[in-house]
Amino acid sequence: DILINARSVDSYFPRLTHQIQIQTPFEVTKTGGQFNVKATLTGGGVSGQAGALRHAIAKALALYNPSLRDPLKKNGLLTRDSRVKERKKYGQKGARARFQYSKR
Repeated sequence: DILINARSVDSYFPRLTHQIQIQTPFEVTKTGGQFNVKATLTGGGVSGQAGALRHAIAKALALYNPSLRDPLKKNGLLTRDSRVKERKKYGQKGARARFQYSKR
């Protein structure tokens, strides 16, 4: 049973892809239905939250049973997505976009 911000997975993540993403650590380790998950998610977007919860569940399973670490690592579930928003530069409209240039 998975509760996210006191709501079921179906109501918090209506898209099936996000629900499958969250279940991945349990499927890889064949521990589906053995654990209850109660998570509080804040910040970011829906996909980012689903990825963060998947990572948190995988880390928790690895801490609970060290023998589960290998299958989780092989499927890339213990690797954090380190991409962050690029900062806005001075003299520019955004991180990469320049201010509009008028020739005349």
